[in-house]
Amino acid sequence: MGFASTVSALVAHLVAMPEFARVSALSPDDGFDEPFLREIIGAAGALAEGEIAPFGRRADGEGCALVDGRVRLAAGHHEAWAAFVAGGWTGTEGAIEFGGMGLPVAVHSACEELFNRASPGFGMAPTPMRCAARVIEKYGSAAMREEWLPRLIDGSWGATICISEADAGSDVPRLRTSAVPLDDGAWAVTGEKMWISFGDHDLAERIGHMVLARSTDPVTGAGRLSLFLVPSVIDGVRNAVVVRRIEEKLGLHCSPTCALGFEGARGWLVGVEGRGLPQLFAMIIGMRLSVGSQGAGIAGAAASLAWTYASERRQGGRPDGPPVPIDQHGDVRRMLLAAAARAEVTRGLVLTASAVSDLQTREPDAAAQAEAGHLLAWLLPITKNFCAEAAVTCANEAIQVLGGAGYTREWPAERYLRDARVLPIYEGTSGMQALDLVMRRVLGDEGRAMQAFLDRARADLNAASDHWAAGQFAALLALLEEARGQLAKDTAPIVAYPFLQLASLVTTGWIALRLSGQTGSPIADHLAGLGRHWLRLALPLARGECEQVAMGSDLIADFPSIAMAEFG
Repeated sequence: MGFASTVSALVAHLVAMPEFARVSALSPDDGFDEPFLREIIGAAGALAEGEIAPFGRRADGEGCALVDGRVRLAAGHHEAWAAFVAGGWTGTEGAIEFGGMGLPVAVHSACEELFNRASPGFGMAPTPMRCAARVIEKYGSAAMREEWLPRLIDGSWGATICISEADAGSDVPRLRTSAVPLDDGAWAVTGEKMWISFGDHDLAERIGHMVLARSTDPVTGAGRLSLFLVPSVIDGVRNAVVVRRIEEKLGLHCSPTCALGFEGARGWLVGVEGRGLPQLFAMIIGMRLSVGSQGAGIAGAAASLAWTYASERRQGGRPDGPPVPIDQHGDVRRMLLAAAARAEVTRGLVLTASAVSDLQTREPDAAAQAEAGHLLAWLLPITKNFCAEAAVTCANEAIQVLGGAGYTREWPAERYLRDARVLPIYEGTSGMQALDLVMRRVLGDEGRAMQAFLDRARADLNAASDHWAAGQFAALLALLEEARGQLAKDTAPIVAYPFLQLASLVTTGWIALRLSGQTGSPIADHLAGLGRHWLRLALPLARGECEQVAMGSDLIADFPSIAMAEFG
């Protein structure tokens, strides 16, 4: 098992997906059919397996370094990046008018899963580039679009996202970085930013830092959060952007995570002053879908490794006979099935959310766009968090299947776990995704996001061909509606995470229901079996999460009785 089988599974998901069928129908001349999908996703798989995966294995041990104020990347990064750029992979979903391919996000996400399967650290570089391009295309001035979009899309220039600061990571209102207008229309940006992926490198000749800062009125001193594009180089001279340090991290070693200082650096306002946060949301959609692709890539790689190892490792069996492959043992089969089913619904979740995001922008009818937008609002926090946690879970299970071998660097299972562990943290922690889902998507906006999901899920339930799977999913839906009735605004923050977990189990149960109906080929039967198994696992897990939601404030009732001093 490997990249070729992953390509087949990705194509099978897209071909069977109603949302992608609608995307294809809206662009009949673009030919997003099965042969096209096999060609482009297959090309991504070949590059991932042939170039990126070998680099990722080597670079994990070497990492990056700060030398004379500049980031030095791991050996081989430039060669792998050159192959990536030459294939046009920096512009898969970029606007055609600026040199991009204009492909659906769903096709991009399928390719992105393969690149992240090979090396999620490598995949950290192109993601902010395409997400910055989204924001510039939507909010940048004509001159900014003309200057930056062709170069971000062709990979000659890079980009970063600079939001977090010390003591103000997710607490955006406390950001202190400031921007003061200059006489020539530029702004002077001053402050300290941290957790900046690829904050400095020489893969691209110029980096555009997308900086969230307070645009300070020189008279009143009032500050509003605005978005600025701060180039690393202006007219061949380095801007006043300084790399303070590279973080020493658990994983993603070939991705330099930098702390940056902006010392009166020249930048340009993106869009409307004071609208930095809403404008960033266009970028955040892409970032969260990319975390989903990272999770799917790692989860799939870990599950595949576990199955391959278990089919070859021999131990146990009858004392009077030869040892048998460990995949013949019941407990190992339990772990293998759980990991494979989780990885498959993770893949389906990312692709579905990506196709829905395509419909939000491609549907010609305003009502259809709005419907897709509501469904995407439901799927985004679930996709980001479930896929992130699935990567951790599957990597952990792979280590367990491999036993002591999985704990050593001879096998990649421990690297998968190290790389995966940050996924539930960045781009909004699990708790933040839970609050977003519960407070905004369920209790807020008249619950339109949840209703959009329920409407789509019930339609699929009524059309399901597998009656057993339909029964399992109907029970999941009932639990979700029961839990919604138990939510109250005063206790919702306490139970938001178990509600997110429940919603994730139900939503991936929806993906599994769709998979269970596939038939007619070996890959279809494979996906159907994994879908049924996930429904078998999801229902008892969902019952437990529903019980926690019902606890309300009792879930933290004992907190005051716990004494910090007693921890020693």
